[in-house]
Amino acid sequence: MTALTDRIQEKVDWLFPQLVAWRRHFHEHPELSFQEQETAAFVYDRLADFGGYELSRPTETSVVARLITGRPGPTLALRADMDALPIQEENALDFASKIPGVMHACGHDGHTAMLLGAAKLLAEQRSSLRGELRLFFQHAEELFPGGGQQLVDAGVMEGVDTVVGAHLGSSLPTGKIGVCLGAMMAAPDTFSITVVGSGGHAAHPNQTVDSVAIAAQVITNLQHIVARNIDPLDSIVVSVTQLQAGTADNVIPGSAWMGGTVRSLDPALRDSMPQRLERVVRGICEAHGAHYSFEYRRGYRPVINDATVTEWVAEVVRSELGGEHLEVIRPSMGGEDFSAYQQKAPGSFFIVGSGNPDLESDFPHHHPRFTIDEAAMRNGVVVFIGLVHKILATAS
Repeated sequence: MTALTDRIQEKVDWLFPQLVAWRRHFHEHPELSFQEQETAAFVYDRLADFGGYELSRPTETSVVARLITGRPGPTLALRADMDALPIQEENALDFASKIPGVMHACGHDGHTAMLLGAAKLLAEQRSSLRGELRLFFQHAEELFPGGGQQLVDAGVMEGVDTVVGAHLGSSLPTGKIGVCLGAMMAAPDTFSITVVGSGGHAAHPNQTVDSVAIAAQVITNLQHIVARNIDPLDSIVVSVTQLQAGTADNVIPGSAWMGGTVRSLDPALRDSMPQRLERVVRGICEAHGAHYSFEYRRGYRPVINDATVTEWVAEVVRSELGGEHLEVIRPSMGGEDFSAYQQKAPGSFFIVGSGNPDLESDFPHHHPRFTIDEAAMRNGVVVFIGLVHKILATAS
């Protein structure tokens, strides 16, 4: 352990009860994407209390804090997301959500608390830093088009040299920090397909163009894109998740609608997917005398971690927590709008393990029983502060 490590650990341990209090406050008072007015106001007021930060509100429900040291150096940005999900909480916690049908089921309450904690401690360390530290308390990660792109469009990344974000992860044990080099999270695109046939009596299918039967063939053959049309070494998912057709047992409906998602890590492969999907739909519909409509909506870009910045994160984990806490993780087909910032500067996104079966904090994300092991927040704050000192510390 280094002298810096000892000081960081001591300060984070001292601050830990406040981290827990902040996280529980956010958990009790969740707000949906683009509705985070009270959360943003709470964050703004705490940052103002810390002192030393130039504060702004680039959007109605976000906060940006700048710690400008006045000494030449790079600009580092750290990001936390603040929004909750439209899920009814099923946890029997003293601090369970007070908002019916809304809960923090993805750990964003912990993300916000961790970055607030880092902000408080770093405000006291300004004299030992150079350049600029920029903190993004972001709205609307869960809902496309996402708060990340809105903040980028508002100019928050101008002059930023490096950007880093973190996410609590229930599938990674508490105490572990997960890093992933290169493509880490997928582009979550969506599609909508309507098969238009000709309806009629279910007793006389020969007099119809059966939209349900055709839709079934479309669904089956879309899976052939992944199984037989894509290199097996490329990572991609095509999932039809919605199907709507018909109103009665004895009526063949005139149309059937389906929707779903395409998840991809490679930008070039992603660009080819609309044409691949529509080719399948067009061929099947033409073969059976049906018509169709097809819509493909591009979601967030894939999260692709910069090699140098990711190694900095790994070095901080090894030096401040110990090498046994570092884990190289596999990419995920989930999506994250942290990718918006990575279009403007090299960046890395890492996972703070918060899974603990003894505390029942190993439920999957977006589950009504999701919660975190609050002890994990210590590690997130330590890594944030360690990165700031690694990148912005003045020469000794």
